[in-house]
Amino acid sequence: MISDAADIVISVDGLSRSFGVMKAVQKVGFQVARGEIFGLVGPDGAGKTTIMRMLAGILAPDCGAIRIGGTDVVGDPEAAKARISYMPQRFGLYEDLTVAENIGFYADLFGVPRRERRARGRELMAAAGLDAFEQRLAGKLSGGMKQKLGLVCALIHTPQVLLLDEPTTGVDPVSRRDFWGILYGLRESGVTIVLSTAYMDEAERCSRLALVHTGSISHCDTPDRLKRLMPGALLAIISDNPREVRAILTGASGVLGMLLMGDRVHVHVDDATRRIAEIRDLLAEKGMSAELGVVEPGIEDVFVALLNAGERS
Repeated sequence: MISDAADIVISVDGLSRSFGVMKAVQKVGFQVARGEIFGLVGPDGAGKTTIMRMLAGILAPDCGAIRIGGTDVVGDPEAAKARISYMPQRFGLYEDLTVAENIGFYADLFGVPRRERRARGRELMAAAGLDAFEQRLAGKLSGGMKQKLGLVCALIHTPQVLLLDEPTTGVDPVSRRDFWGILYGLRESGVTIVLSTAYMDEAERCSRLALVHTGSISHCDTPDRLKRLMPGALLAIISDNPREVRAILTGASGVLGMLLMGDRVHVHVDDATRRIAEIRDLLAEKGMSAELGVVEPGIEDVFVALLNAGERS
């Protein structure tokens, strides 16, 4: 919840979009405050990219309203584009141009004065760790470096709002960490960021999250508050054969949901005190040895639990 209406930079209300008979986005609404990192979180096909494209003004909604910095994005998308920068999943870098040439091209595209672009470009390249690669062809960069170059190009005109559609998909862990370091710096400077992601560890880093499922937002709040919405308790069962553990516990009394997490199974139960002993006995009957204990839920656990609760209601 945003306490001060004066801080609202993005306001979305009743946003819907269909493609033929498929309802991609249905009556979506949210607000984003200045300096927030606001995350749209959900699986592939949930509607995240469609929402991002409508926010960017490149896809018209069937109905609904979007205002960014006081500008009506639906009514005047060209005026809104002066305030935002949109980085799609496949950002349009030119692989036969150098890092510096790509930045120069986008500076021209956004109308950045020549007296400003060099200083701005060097500042952004240094922040992204690209200053030593100024003359390297973009096509010769790693996937993570290409994403960071895309971000530099998207920021060259100093936008008020940055829209990032799954910006770290396929990027190595070190580059993902560096990328988020840049985003934190932008947030501190007052840039408002909206990003979509399927990575739940990234969701934990956002100021607030909207959980997107089948074109709708089921819940929207801070990561900590969303975790408190999870009913019951979460157990972690560590085993040499987590798939067998999941099979044994499928349909067991009090088990509300399960999620494989590497060598463990996260088991959502209605009552930890009651169910721990029952689960231990059930596994022992099947000859399974496992470590078991209560753990704090992550966003992925919460997302699955809230979806399951919605389906049961």
